[in-house]
Amino acid sequence: MAIAPNTTFVANTVLTAAQMNALPFGVVAIKTETATNLTVTTTETVSITASTFTAIANRYYKITYYESAINIPSGIGASATMKIRVTNAAGTQLQAGQFFNVAAVAQGWNGVVVAITTLSAGSTVIVGTATVSTGTQTFYRSATIPAQIVVEDIGPA
Repeated sequence: MAIAPNTTFVANTVLTAAQMNALPFGVVAIKTETATNLTVTTTETVSITASTFTAIANRYYKITYYESAINIPSGIGASATMKIRVTNAAGTQLQAGQFFNVAAVAQGWNGVVVAITTLSAGSTVIVGTATVSTGTQTFYRSATIPAQIVVEDIGPA
């Protein structure tokens, strides 16, 4: 049961369990990575892993993967790719973002990839992965520029 938008509760009525379960549950998994820079190659690898959580069927989840300092290889058309996947680098892809270089020299950017999706019920791990189109690059991380992945329950499907 979804709560109808723009419908207010009426005074002196009973708030039901179904109505409460229709509300968003908020953050269900999170990870902030500050200690280790990430070496990125042409092989897709896990760059960050959210904490394990129990997904509930028929609910929407908003997943946000953020890298604050990605390097894109030099050369016009070179790229860096960030993906959100289930379980590992070979798991189901939920979303991707690709960042292209428009200059002859390497470029630095921040990247955000967001997925809004439903998940199968049960124990779930969400990961962020990264690749570059050529060579090896570094995604820089520190206490003031961390990588983050956040999974939020935003309500029933």
